[in-house]
Amino acid sequence: MRRPVPVPKQRHWLVTRILGALRNNFFAGVVVIAPIGLTIWLIWTFAGWVDSVVMPFVPPFWHPESIVNRLMGHERGSPDWIEINIRGVGVGFFLFFTIIIGWVAKGLVGRSLLRSGEDLVGRVPVIRSIYNAVKQISETLFTQSDARFERACLVEFPRKGMWSLAFVSAPLRGEVRQRLQGDGEEIVGLFRPITPNATTGYLLYVRRSEIIELDMPLEDAAKIVISAGLVYPGEVVSRPEDLVEPPPEPARAAE
Repeated sequence: MRRPVPVPKQRHWLVTRILGALRNNFFAGVVVIAPIGLTIWLIWTFAGWVDSVVMPFVPPFWHPESIVNRLMGHERGSPDWIEINIRGVGVGFFLFFTIIIGWVAKGLVGRSLLRSGEDLVGRVPVIRSIYNAVKQISETLFTQSDARFERACLVEFPRKGMWSLAFVSAPLRGEVRQRLQGDGEEIVGLFRPITPNATTGYLLYVRRSEIIELDMPLEDAAKIVISAGLVYPGEVVSRPEDLVEPPPEPARAAE
């Protein structure tokens, strides 16, 4: 029985190195392509969803397909009729309609109609609760204001010796301020987000002396939270081959 011919170690090392390089290049390509591809797919899907919801409410006279065929003199149902499907037209109609509604609502007549409609909705128990909740969320997300986090900080949470990244919120107001700042020491409100969903978290009230304020921008702190501490923006990580060993100390002369 013939024994298998052993593969030379040099060839095995070369194959391993080539496969390792291909693997590294593949993952590097995924890191570049994945964010771009996912962003394009999300925009494309969102535009299609908006079109499917908005376009049925748009009169056929204003559809791009009808406009183009009307300019070319084609009648609907004729062999010359051209079918056109442009994704994103519904988004344009939605933006235009929303701008018009906002312009009307800011006027005197619009405010009066809106107030009358809210009074009518407020008389229906279930619809009133849903409307108020949706209105509060919309005002929080889309109303332009100067309210924003002051800066990032570190706070001992959930126990002593365990630190968490948090954000200093707006100054205290109302009864909360009266109750907590009785001893004169400043109390700050903190939002301590949960990783990786930074939109949820805990609202904490602590003494300013118990937090460590950070100089990093809020965006960098948010990246640390969302990445679960895997990404530290602005940090330069040296490669092992870039590290230079310090020169050896000169030998001391024998005393």
